[in-house]
Amino acid sequence: MTEYLTVSTLTKYLKTKFERDPYLEKVYLTGEISNFRKRPSHQYFSLKDDSAVISVTMFAPAFNKLNFLPENGMKVMVVGRISLYEKSGQYQINVTQMIPDGIGALAVKFEQLKEKLTSEGLFNMQWKQDIPQFSKKIGVVTSPSGAVIRDIITTVGRRFPMTEIVLFPTKVQGDGAAEEIATNIRRANDIGDFDVLIVGRGGGSIEDLWCFNEESVVRAIFESKIPVISSVGHETDTTLADYVADRRAATPTAAAEIATPVSQFDILTALSDREKRMEAALLKSIRLGQERVDRLVNSVIFRQPERLYDGHIQKVDLLTNQLIDLTKQNLRQKSQTYELLNQRLSSINLLRKVNNYQDLINQEQRLLVNAINKIYDQKKNQAERAWQALTLISPEKILSRGYAVVKKDDMIVKSTDDVFDGDILEIDLADGRINVEVKNK
Repeated sequence: MTEYLTVSTLTKYLKTKFERDPYLEKVYLTGEISNFRKRPSHQYFSLKDDSAVISVTMFAPAFNKLNFLPENGMKVMVVGRISLYEKSGQYQINVTQMIPDGIGALAVKFEQLKEKLTSEGLFNMQWKQDIPQFSKKIGVVTSPSGAVIRDIITTVGRRFPMTEIVLFPTKVQGDGAAEEIATNIRRANDIGDFDVLIVGRGGGSIEDLWCFNEESVVRAIFESKIPVISSVGHETDTTLADYVADRRAATPTAAAEIATPVSQFDILTALSDREKRMEAALLKSIRLGQERVDRLVNSVIFRQPERLYDGHIQKVDLLTNQLIDLTKQNLRQKSQTYELLNQRLSSINLLRKVNNYQDLINQEQRLLVNAINKIYDQKKNQAERAWQALTLISPEKILSRGYAVVKKDDMIVKSTDDVFDGDILEIDLADGRINVEVKNK
């Protein structure tokens, strides 16, 4: 009688065959990832080539050791054990190791971290800081024994020798290098008196330069309040530190030149140019001042100074005449009033009242005369002060202080160039005029 097996029995038999086969305990496969969707813990996806597909299970402990994130379409190489999943009856590979095939794990990790940091905006130009023109103090985060620090010291000493260079000795390759680089960048910021910070090392493989691709280093550079110049590897090498830095330099020498954009020679040249411009401006100011003095000397006021007070003299005369006329007019009005009142008092024969009124008139007349005299004195004092002010600037007053006016043919002599031997000159002094003959110039 034929015995029929259950599906479960057959599946368990096949599962036992898979598990006991020594050739299936450790299998090396290569293929393309498909149906991958990152899950919270264990991962389930497929590997395929042009002709076949196999299911993949990768438990959390193995997946968490990966240094890259798998993506659909990525070619990978995996190591795992072949097993059979009883519920579906499908065979699968339980992957314990996986590396990218072709471009390498570090390159994949580089691109994935670059994409992550780009999406966060760490490489945006809006965060880039300007490098100062005059750097008094430069911090350098690099190895103390490499050629980087020597090149930087030589270049800065040549271009701007008064700049202070402070080295932060740092491991720039291998385990712990990224932590040292990030720590020293933060130390420099804590000190706080640096104008610029140079971070870098010499050339090497991607593995040698990898510490400058670590996220901790990139974020330390991004958070730095001090402008950072990255100088990592050779010109063809590019790290994430180059993307996030405020400036990238191809070599340590170039980094030192960027850190000192204005050299000592540039400063001396600029100072020389400024000195020449100041000298030209000063000469121009002197020339304009001399022209102004010449215009003043040749003006009518200096040639005919009496014209300064002609108008004032006329004004004083006019005011004096007005004052005299006003005084006479007031006296006539008061006299007429006095006569009128006197006549009225005489007509009513009130001698006592007339006498009293006469005293009042006399008192008022005295007040009026006093007021007139006061006004006259004020006007006279004003006229005298005006006359004294005018007298101070009169030619006679100037001559009385020892000055003289030299004339030739009724023209004022301003320079010895206007006089020749044998000329007859007129010299006006305070108390008269003398004629002289020029014997020797």
